[in-house]
Amino acid sequence: MPKRDYYEVLELERGATPDAVKKAYRAAALKYHPDRNQGDASAEERFKEASEAYQVLSDEQKRAAYDRYGHAGLENQGFGGGNAADIFSQFRDIFGADVFGDLFGGGGGRRARRDGPQRGADLRAAATLSLKDAAAGVKTDVEIEFPDTCGTCEGTGASPGTKREACTMCGGRGQVAHARGPFVMSSTCPQCHGEGTMVREPCRACSGRGEVAARRTVKVTIPAGIDDGLTLRVSDQGQPGRRGGPAGHLYVTVQVAPHPHFQRDGADLVHELRVSIPQAALGAEVRIPTLEGGETKVKIPAGTQSGETVVVSGAGIQRLQARGRGDLVVVVIVEVPKKLSSRAKKLLAELAEELESR
Repeated sequence: MPKRDYYEVLELERGATPDAVKKAYRAAALKYHPDRNQGDASAEERFKEASEAYQVLSDEQKRAAYDRYGHAGLENQGFGGGNAADIFSQFRDIFGADVFGDLFGGGGGRRARRDGPQRGADLRAAATLSLKDAAAGVKTDVEIEFPDTCGTCEGTGASPGTKREACTMCGGRGQVAHARGPFVMSSTCPQCHGEGTMVREPCRACSGRGEVAARRTVKVTIPAGIDDGLTLRVSDQGQPGRRGGPAGHLYVTVQVAPHPHFQRDGADLVHELRVSIPQAALGAEVRIPTLEGGETKVKIPAGTQSGETVVVSGAGIQRLQARGRGDLVVVVIVEVPKKLSSRAKKLLAELAEELESR
């Protein structure tokens, strides 16, 4: 079967720049890479075809010969179609590291063994606070559960007095090779899961896992003004590392409980105040609760309408990581009585008559 035009393979125009060639190859390599298309022979063929096209079009001398004479020009100039090592090299040049693991056996790929120090996993927890504590800031205890290193086997998973042995499937490499056409692909060993070693006599305390369930309490400092749903990072308080590796981080999501008297709007506090008709009409000085548990006075101007607000500047919540406080916004609700005495009805009728005569 005749070879396809290299520009057609990478979907390029003949005057494409080197950057365009590299970009087109990257897209094709990611699309047709065998690790993304398990068992698809046509995808593997497309991957090899794209790699060969890039090998020619990215080389100034080869590209000039190809542009002038086509595929025959490469053969006459002594340029071959490349081999697995060449393709592996250019794949690493484009992608930097082995983005799909060890792709080619013996090609200089990294081992994925995990027998060195490992950083512990990050942990997540929640802390429920009152609105008062969220506004003022507080130190609170957060209890976390996590898998900790088994003290009996010191994390090896092996029974005390015994050692881990090299995995019989991968020979201690942590990787197994699979022939796939002209390539030899490597993947994590399914028997030792990349460790390279196995346990013959598992530790009874942890059943060979090397870890046991543990609990501890972490003191977390909550900054003043934190809002519901925000997450704090507590460095190095996550799962302990393995084999001398550093601990992970602890992420604490704050949940603020509802308050009976206040709603929060950013740094502002909103309070709904119910007043009588005379208070709204004549004006009044009314006591309202404070977030700290006390009381404060608020002046309601004469003629205040239902739904209007009275703002107490600076009586809200400390702004998170900023200076100043928000405001206390008092929403006035004028209550209309549902039941009236005879005298009250008479007085209101007289009031209505007086107002209508103006």
